[in-house]
Amino acid sequence: MNKSLWKPSEQKKQESLLEDFSKFVNFNSNHNFKSLWEWSVKNKEEFWSKFWDYSKIIGDKGKEVIRKNKIFNETKFFPDSKINYAENILKKKTNDCAINFLSETGFEESITWKDLYEKVCKFSSYLKTLDLKKGDRVAAYVPNKIESIISFLACAKNGIIWSSCSPDFGTHGVVDRFKQIEPKVLITCDHYFYNGKKINILEKINNILKEIPSIKKTLVFAYNKKEKIEYKNFIDFNKVLIQSKSDYTFERFDFNHPIYILYSSGTTGKPKCITHGAGNVLIEHNKEFMLHCDVRDNEKLFYYTTTGWMMWNWLVGGLATGSSIFLFDGAPVYPTIDVLLKYCQDKEINLFGVSAKYIDHLKNENYNSKNLDLSSIKIITSTGSPLAEESFKYVYENIKQNVHLASIAGGTDLVGCLILGNLFSNVYKGEIQGQSLGIDVDVFTEEGKSINDSEKGELVVKNPFPSMPVKFWGDDDGQKYHKAYFTRFKNIWHHGDFIEKTPNNGFIMRGRSDATLNPGGVRIGTAEIYQQVENIDFITEALVVGQHYNDDVRIILFVTTKKNHQLDSDKIKLIKSKIRKNCSPKHVPSIVLKVPEIPRTKSGKIVELAVRKIINGEEVDNKEAISNPSCLDYFKNLKDLK
Repeated sequence: MNKSLWKPSEQKKQESLLEDFSKFVNFNSNHNFKSLWEWSVKNKEEFWSKFWDYSKIIGDKGKEVIRKNKIFNETKFFPDSKINYAENILKKKTNDCAINFLSETGFEESITWKDLYEKVCKFSSYLKTLDLKKGDRVAAYVPNKIESIISFLACAKNGIIWSSCSPDFGTHGVVDRFKQIEPKVLITCDHYFYNGKKINILEKINNILKEIPSIKKTLVFAYNKKEKIEYKNFIDFNKVLIQSKSDYTFERFDFNHPIYILYSSGTTGKPKCITHGAGNVLIEHNKEFMLHCDVRDNEKLFYYTTTGWMMWNWLVGGLATGSSIFLFDGAPVYPTIDVLLKYCQDKEINLFGVSAKYIDHLKNENYNSKNLDLSSIKIITSTGSPLAEESFKYVYENIKQNVHLASIAGGTDLVGCLILGNLFSNVYKGEIQGQSLGIDVDVFTEEGKSINDSEKGELVVKNPFPSMPVKFWGDDDGQKYHKAYFTRFKNIWHHGDFIEKTPNNGFIMRGRSDATLNPGGVRIGTAEIYQQVENIDFITEALVVGQHYNDDVRIILFVTTKKNHQLDSDKIKLIKSKIRKNCSPKHVPSIVLKVPEIPRTKSGKIVELAVRKIINGEEVDNKEAISNPSCLDYFKNLKDLK
């Protein structure tokens, strides 16, 4: 049996918000998370109603908790309630730090709760002068700065729908996203920094504006306010903040009123415009931070993210707990490999969140944090891709021994998690601890039946939940929405992940369903192969796909290697031998090839589908979602795959 890497102490369990909430709802869980989760899905009206009260959401709750509908996504939560998202975020008016920002250049600034409240009220007032009304859209092409959050909260305060892209997106990628939602206003920045380079954003703006005629006003803020820059044809964001009067009114909107539009990765076509409701994300984020991450008032939260990844929206949601949030803009390993961890040390961070790719990178570089004081960190969360078994061990051996390491999984579709951590359960290598409270998560066979422990299947949600999207923008008849989640199983949310249940009541991610391999008709999750390969010392990254060959599918493994390592026949034999030994003969790739680079999305996910398309002779529709699209050319017409 898989031995646990970390156990929460009895004291930690007893003092946890999970235990406090259990007492609040008069449920004796005996610190058994599975029993609490089962209660929460069997009594979902009581759970969500009581959690509204427990998390002290500001607003008119209404009498009805769930208005059921035979159609899954037509079920409404708190249909009579009225809330204002920004009002719930800006509860504090103190002189304590609300947001701290650090650039890779060393430039740092912060804002207090009081000043954040004032600036949001000023900018929301200015937006009204532009005749922006409830339901209008504002687009933001911005780095991860305080001004970006001020802008978002001002939009939320007015019932305006926000949508953001990070500045590493090219013009085509920005247009593909924003043009679909017809924003009236664009907010941007003059420049940003990445890996030691200063990159001008404004050079792209005129080309973007030509393609999106709905944009009538463009506001620009300076990356560093000390630098005085004149913006021709653009409005100076900081001047607006100085000159505008404050509007302290917080109109309350429907619980489901749209708050922001996020985008699917879009590597196989135009990105889907996933629209989320204000109350829906507020209550979900409160639940995840408080009950699953044990976040309390006055704590410090830091997630390395850009404004183009849903984890930015998630992090901002953490402000509703009364915690301050910390932003970093730039490359995660520049100017030093441990710049993020030093930030955690210097600011005494309590929750530190990163991508699995970042942890894998530290592991591959044999980094050890022994010279840092990371005693403040209570929880490390990892997402973006499955965290490999060896990476779990690496964190406990080289980063911090006594820490709650929570691998989490969900996605843009719900701006949150379906499976994540909790303080009642042990941490096991390679496993996610359990389901999200109040969400009826299960794993199905191909026939639509619940699987047993140690079996693999499809990640599903059997009943409606608050943070499902309100709609897809532009999808008036709901066909795109239905196709995305409900074609596989009737009226059951199909999430698209291939996953395994464990005897520990946990889960192991085995890869995306649409990327599963089918040699000889046997379904194999790509993550199973990655776990073996990425632990081989000369390999830095890997990508595995299926190629149609002789009326079957053969497995092709692409790898990148450390410097000065060639992929000779002995190394290939070692790779295949390890996969055969630890997985099965079916898992062994037919061909192993070294490539210069592995394609990834801008959020760090390996792009399997695009490569699979290329090697099977198909065209890739949209390369803009890929951070390094030029590397795809290497995969075309490979002689070894003929």
